[in-house]
Amino acid sequence: MRVFVLDKNRKPLDPCHPAKARILLKEGRARVLRRYPFTIVVQDLEIENCVTHDHQLKIDPGAKITGLAIVQNHRVVWGAELTHRGFKIRDALTSRRQLRRSRRNRKTRYRQPRFLNRTRPEGWLPPSLMSRVHNILTWVKKLIRIVPIAGISQELVRFDTQKMQNPEISGTEYQQGTLYGYELREYLLEKWNRTCAYCGAKDTRLEIEHINPKSQGGSDRVSNLTIACHCCNQAKGNQEIEKFLSKKPNLLKQILSQAKKPLADTAAVNATRWRLFNELKLTGLRVEVGSPTPQPPSREGGEGGWVQSLSSKFT
Repeated sequence: MRVFVLDKNRKPLDPCHPAKARILLKEGRARVLRRYPFTIVVQDLEIENCVTHDHQLKIDPGAKITGLAIVQNHRVVWGAELTHRGFKIRDALTSRRQLRRSRRNRKTRYRQPRFLNRTRPEGWLPPSLMSRVHNILTWVKKLIRIVPIAGISQELVRFDTQKMQNPEISGTEYQQGTLYGYELREYLLEKWNRTCAYCGAKDTRLEIEHINPKSQGGSDRVSNLTIACHCCNQAKGNQEIEKFLSKKPNLLKQILSQAKKPLADTAAVNATRWRLFNELKLTGLRVEVGSPTPQPPSREGGEGGWVQSLSSKFT
């Protein structure tokens, strides 16, 4: 990990090795500008008297964590992980909406509904998604000021959420929902083989059961529903499934694997990818994009991990 260097006029120079930075600080030729990312200002150098090289900033956007790396001549000189708080923002907005709604219900004064102030501009995104874009842009602008960055590479990947759930989907099946041709109860009976998911009972009355209880934040989505006999349904009650099946770990693993995995992270990446790309172009730097392609790790210790996943074909 290199140390960022600025000249006495606060112009970015090539990052240096930490050992060299310690020598400059010890000799009094440099001073610390900020601790993270660690940046020093050299007092007796100007950018006109130094040779600087172009660096590339590479971005791997994610729903919870975004990877950042600065590359120079196929070598990573700096890397970091940016943790987003989009889901916390979503929960905070939900809590605020509930409080406001309850407060309006308690008030006796009647207010006419207003709808003219609810138009959304073109390209609007929810605050929980825009926070991810703003977090990345904040760090991009911060790094541009302390590193001679000539271009930006963004992993512009689009996830096929339906294919992630059903790899064999094709054609008109994309237009058909999960319950196409089924009633909800009939769908669950077929999905769970007409047996109780907890005890395996057959030829008995089966009831629709929430895997994650609604009192614990569970939803009515099909991915959170299963089939159980009356005895198991009453025994489970509003317990979490992990607690109810604590003595049957194999059964617990089987039930959770059969239910659908949440795709909130995938949807967040899909929704913000083009907005982030357009915002990065406003920085004035050359922006290139690519899709992930599996590549073997470099033996020379160059770009690794997600940096190598960027395709060489850019648009």
